[in-house]
Amino acid sequence: MIRTILAVILVAIFLILSLPILGVEWLIRKKWPHFGEKSGFRIVQAGFWIAKLPMGIKLDVIGRENIPDDRPVLFIGNHRSYLDVILVYPLLPHLTGFVAKSDFLKFPILPIWMKRLRCEFLIKDDMKQNLTSILNAIAHVKDGVSMFIYPEGQRATGPDETELMEFHEGSFKIATKTGCAIIPVATVGTRERFETQFPKLRGGHVIIEFGKPIEVGEMSREELKGIGAKVRKVVEEMVRTNHEKL
Repeated sequence: MIRTILAVILVAIFLILSLPILGVEWLIRKKWPHFGEKSGFRIVQAGFWIAKLPMGIKLDVIGRENIPDDRPVLFIGNHRSYLDVILVYPLLPHLTGFVAKSDFLKFPILPIWMKRLRCEFLIKDDMKQNLTSILNAIAHVKDGVSMFIYPEGQRATGPDETELMEFHEGSFKIATKTGCAIIPVATVGTRERFETQFPKLRGGHVIIEFGKPIEVGEMSREELKGIGAKVRKVVEEMVRTNHEKL
């Protein structure tokens, strides 16, 4: 329980202290938009890294070299815990926006940072708004910003961590409409650190693996059929392999 309290306190301190930083960032973005986005991205990464410190998590990262440095990509991952984003975001090498549930809009201050970092929000049962969010994500990629989405649509809560839910094919339009590469991401161990014993945080082993790029731009129309199921299989294989290491 102490770990949870410390993590919450650190997050609260970061959000409060970030209020004046948001004002400075706004001014910087007015004159130097690219630098403003990049500095905001690094600030949020630092905030998540600090929040992780009291959690007692031993984090192993595999395959960061698979992330291209010279072009935007679409990260596709499995989703088991609220910790997934906190742990993965500091690992990303360049500006990345998340396609996230609208629940995050209820938090104080955080949505401001998310919107400035090109995050888009999905609203349950609002197809029109969700289509707009995907189109915005496509525009971000064309503008050189990577995007990250969990195509299961929600956190998987089943007892078997190696079982992934269906990947929604609409999520992959971000790649198929831009030709950007897909980076499969497998995260194992996070649910056991938090959700299974909420509100406590239990220290332990977490593995995050970035798979090799799937070059969508080089695939034929026939090869793109069922791309969601194909990427799901890749992520699932990484999850199963790494789950055996815990």
